[in-house]
Amino acid sequence: MKDLNERQDRKVKVINMAARNALTRKSSVSAARAGAADPSSSRRKTKTDGAIRGGNGKYQFTLAQLNDVPAGTGYSTSHGGVVEGERMLVGYIHKPRGTGSRMHTHKNEQFNYVVRGTLVGSVNGKRIVAPAGTLIYIPANAPHTLVASPDDEDVIFIAIKDLSQGIIGKAVDGTMTGPHYDPGFGPDS
Repeated sequence: MKDLNERQDRKVKVINMAARNALTRKSSVSAARAGAADPSSSRRKTKTDGAIRGGNGKYQFTLAQLNDVPAGTGYSTSHGGVVEGERMLVGYIHKPRGTGSRMHTHKNEQFNYVVRGTLVGSVNGKRIVAPAGTLIYIPANAPHTLVASPDDEDVIFIAIKDLSQGIIGKAVDGTMTGPHYDPGFGPDS
């Protein structure tokens, strides 16, 4: 019975998505014919509080100058600027050395490109050591933890995710009690 309900729920979601896409295409075509910008991009909210919405005349962003938003509330020290488009988001994310995320997951498939510093941790149980210039792939729903190495400088990385949800996930242990701090790197250190 549960499988039948899940299949019916998926079918309804697919039908609703198809209807929304058809309406979006219709309004986009109408707007293009009228010579206007895509009206749907200016009305839609972002999935990440504080993120910038791309489109509607906004096509270029200086990542390092975007408003700083939390990118792991309740389980990570990650923060930075976030831009959301129609189907994906990009974040310019900072993690102070010796700090980072506790084990967490999110619905989004994700790539992290390390710009500065070194991220250490695990993805799906596989150890990760990612210095600057490294790309990390994180499958959707994969348990992972990434910490800015205490032996290197603060980390900056580019996070690229699909928009199945915003940038913030959920801690695997079900609590949102705070980020990971290596010894000597906590807020009271």
